[in-house]
Amino acid sequence: MTQTGMESRSRRSGGRDARRALRAQPLAEDKRPVRGGLTGGQYRPLSDAAVVRIHEAALQALEEVGLANAPASGVEILTGAGAIQGDDGRIRFPRALVEDMLALAAKEITLHGRDPKYDLEVGGWRVHYGTAGAAVNMVELDGAIYRESTAADLLAAAQIVQALDNIHFLQRPLVCRDIEDNLALDLNTAYACCAGTTKHIGTSITEPDNVGPVIELLHYIAGGENAWRARPFVSNSNCFVVPPMKFAEESCRVMENCIRAGMPVLLLSAGQAGATAPTPLAAAIVQAVAECLAGVVYVNAVAPGYPAVFGTWPFVSDLRTGAMSGGSGEQALLSAGCAQMHKFYGLPGGAAAGIADAKLPDMQAGWEQATSNVMAGLSGLNMVYEAAGMHASLLGFCLESLVLGDDLVGQALRCVRGVEVTEDSVSLETLKSVCLGGPGHYLGQPQTLEMMQTEYIYPAIADRSSPKEWEENAKPDLLAKATARKNAILAAAPSSLIDPAADAAIRERFPIQV
Repeated sequence: MTQTGMESRSRRSGGRDARRALRAQPLAEDKRPVRGGLTGGQYRPLSDAAVVRIHEAALQALEEVGLANAPASGVEILTGAGAIQGDDGRIRFPRALVEDMLALAAKEITLHGRDPKYDLEVGGWRVHYGTAGAAVNMVELDGAIYRESTAADLLAAAQIVQALDNIHFLQRPLVCRDIEDNLALDLNTAYACCAGTTKHIGTSITEPDNVGPVIELLHYIAGGENAWRARPFVSNSNCFVVPPMKFAEESCRVMENCIRAGMPVLLLSAGQAGATAPTPLAAAIVQAVAECLAGVVYVNAVAPGYPAVFGTWPFVSDLRTGAMSGGSGEQALLSAGCAQMHKFYGLPGGAAAGIADAKLPDMQAGWEQATSNVMAGLSGLNMVYEAAGMHASLLGFCLESLVLGDDLVGQALRCVRGVEVTEDSVSLETLKSVCLGGPGHYLGQPQTLEMMQTEYIYPAIADRSSPKEWEENAKPDLLAKATARKNAILAAAPSSLIDPAADAAIRERFPIQV
């Protein structure tokens, strides 16, 4: 090799080394190419007229059909606010009552993390991605088997979420099937989540009487009731309705107790189009909106302006079988349409995306998870639940898929951010210097080096090497890399992120099995 060739190769190698060193340096949060809270809203499947028509239909449903099965406490709260209980026992909602409660409802809320850097400012068109669900099985890649999920699996999921930049919150994604007692289940679920992450947490509580002990446990972790009420870092995922158009009595009483205890609530309506919700996609949105508007009235009748997420989660049926199809294009459209309705009311909202019908993290899972996550983000959905890890239409949860989801959601967030046109970004100075007597390419240009971290995002797991490099690297397998990263995260994770003194007091007071 000539001296000139050696110098050229050295310069290329030095350029690569410089770029690698630049990528390795941590960026300030506001300089990162993607982050939680980016502004969506570019994609709108519903026309303005359609949004208004859905709103009017939802109000009509509340006035004429109403909701059945309100608990006695709910009847008192709702009728006291101006709702009407008919001879058939159903609670009907006059239009004026709904409008009055919408005026009272919180339009911007903060979902706190135990670590303030993970606080989520929820409202507007700001987008956050996280986990959710109630999977009863873990997907084990070794052998491609499904087994019952455990409290240890939930702790592992929380620890992995803590390490993933693009997963912004942890809502309990699985059920601890190794704990049969409902109170022990609720306590251990809250404990495992808090032990694994300091990001915002969402969890359900099975019975009204269990709210008190769970809140007491959270007081220990927070450092007292006052500290908890100042920064409640756990919210209640509350299925307060049983579609179609019925209240879930026990869940409503749980919700009432959570509000009094200072725990934010997710008002969750999860009808299934073609089964427990109407088959037309527009009508499925109408029912979900009507049910959640009833929830807005309920919450604000208890505590005006209380922090609540408008959780329209209509799901989809495969009408050939009646089975749920969370990975379908129709599901992606439903969630995006719901985001528009949230914005119509100006309420913090959430819906489901990222669900795979695929049983394993394969190509089918990739297109299912990517399609709905991108559409949800582009629609400006504030809280994108179930964004990573979910398989078999929510029956299975996979830790490797959660790790892969971090890359996938990162790409979705880059789509949400869009193309920023500024004077600097369209300046022709660099183009002139490259083309007029320059090297004829932009590699190594100051602008390229400056923008490579702030304009572009790089996957942690996905492979972008050439076929030759791929062969030289022993043909790395995507799932094997995900397993390796999962194992590395879990090996480095602290056994618990709860203060040791609080942890000891909790274990003395409650039946913690994690």
